[in-house]
Amino acid sequence: MSAIKFLGLKIFFSTVLLLTFFSCNKQTEKNIPKHNEIKFISISNVSGNLGNYTIIKITKDSITSEQGNTAKQIHKQWSSKIHPKVWKGLISCFDLKTLEHIKSSESIQAKGGTDEVFQIKTSKRSHVYVNSYHDTIHYKQFEKFKSQLEKILPQHS
Repeated sequence: MSAIKFLGLKIFFSTVLLLTFFSCNKQTEKNIPKHNEIKFISISNVSGNLGNYTIIKITKDSITSEQGNTAKQIHKQWSSKIHPKVWKGLISCFDLKTLEHIKSSESIQAKGGTDEVFQIKTSKRSHVYVNSYHDTIHYKQFEKFKSQLEKILPQHS
């Protein structure tokens, strides 16, 4: 009789463990985004010698721009809400499948040059590109983005 009880208990506990395992897997799957989408874009140009900088940050709700010169202690800031149609136009410039393949180049800011840095955060990961204009294959999407961005930013004199 005791062998039958042990066999029954083993089956019962094995079933409970399997159900627990599968229910845990379903919980973690809920936390993983099903599709990848852009959540945040930033572009900055920072100069070494003169201390000039431009930083633009964009989300689906807003856009902010900062410009200045650290040596002359000049700082200008602008922000605005963004229309969903504009956001969709901006993010449509990027091919999410090729973000992994874009190549950065070395920083030239320390040598007196200007670094162009793109940051793109998606629902799955964050990408940072430094001076990626040397990647002639993939940089076209950044050029398209910058062209669209110029249309919505205010013109500074």
